[in-house]
Amino acid sequence: MTVEGTAERKTARGGSKRTTAKKAAPAKKASPSKDRNGVRPDEAEHDQLVQLLTPEGKRVEHPDYAIDLTPGELRGLYRDMVLTRRFDAEATTLQRQGELGLWASLLGQEAAQIGSGRALRDDDYVFPTYREHGVAWCRGVDPTNLLGMFRGVNNGGWDPNSNNFHLYTIVIGSQTLHATGYAMGVQKDGADSAVIAYFGDGASSQGDVAESFTFSAVYNAPVVFFCQNNQWAISEPTEKQTRVPLYQRARGYGFPGVRVDGNDVLACLAVTKAALDRARSGEGPMLIEAFTYRMGAHTTSDDPTRYRADEETLAWEAKDPILRLRRYLEAEGLADEGYFTAVDEESEALGKRVREAVRSMPDPDPMSIFDNVYADGHALVDEERAQFAAYQASFADADAAAEGN
Repeated sequence: MTVEGTAERKTARGGSKRTTAKKAAPAKKASPSKDRNGVRPDEAEHDQLVQLLTPEGKRVEHPDYAIDLTPGELRGLYRDMVLTRRFDAEATTLQRQGELGLWASLLGQEAAQIGSGRALRDDDYVFPTYREHGVAWCRGVDPTNLLGMFRGVNNGGWDPNSNNFHLYTIVIGSQTLHATGYAMGVQKDGADSAVIAYFGDGASSQGDVAESFTFSAVYNAPVVFFCQNNQWAISEPTEKQTRVPLYQRARGYGFPGVRVDGNDVLACLAVTKAALDRARSGEGPMLIEAFTYRMGAHTTSDDPTRYRADEETLAWEAKDPILRLRRYLEAEGLADEGYFTAVDEESEALGKRVREAVRSMPDPDPMSIFDNVYADGHALVDEERAQFAAYQASFADADAAAEGN
């Protein structure tokens, strides 16, 4: 499955479906809020968008954020995004086939995740939501481990401390509090590391995020808040959540915020690296708003054709983060057709491995639900374990009695 093929198939699948949905129930697109001069806040601040690679694949400079990568590093970023997208597509297909209970796709957000993920040092700590599959890839988490929870066979398939990558957080916004507390601990320990918390534009309206901003600012915690503004909190557009660009919210708490082109992997890498360096040097928190777009559904239980227009999605397809970097690599002669073919073949092999791994995942031992509840033993847990064991044994006794009759 090539990158271009993915986009073409997506458009072909979605076109007629969206048209049908519109005929049945036309969606009225929300009118963006405007200031007294009739200017949308995101338009007024568009010149503040940090961009190093245009949608056409042309390299540009920014006065505050510079980055110098080798051809190998650039090819690596491309490979990361292609493989992450392929894994994500396979997970979506597996859910549609009944192999997973749910899946939250990252389609369209690969640059934000790979760029920021590759800016991290090994000793930095990540607090994700439930969509950071690309960041997990950068942290060395096996993609198949991400799927155990969505298949219902575990409560998180990896040790957070092995990769400094916390378990996925389903509760909206709570991970920002965890990240802030962890960063305050890092600060007290005198460690030379930073913490990064991922969340979406919808979570920015949560009280947890506001509290995190307050504590991190007051205590000058070494934490970076990375907001992937994909412009839709399920069916709520950003203009119904805020009257100003999200990155400006940091001003009210006393620390800087910056808006970066979330479909530009180079800009996301440069800005995140600078923010992490700033945190490590004792300058406190920073908010990064990665302005991007969720090309697919919020999760596999969502139908975005009911609330957003085709024209909007098509406009963002032209800003595809993977095609953007590929155009640059081709124009600069940094990768040939053989390289792109090899990456596509590797992505297909990854998809096959993931599919086979998910279908062969064993069901968990029912008694394992009591494991790891507490670090040490607990009398109540021991009592509940014994009661559940007796309950399970009753089925075996009933089966034996039935066979005896």
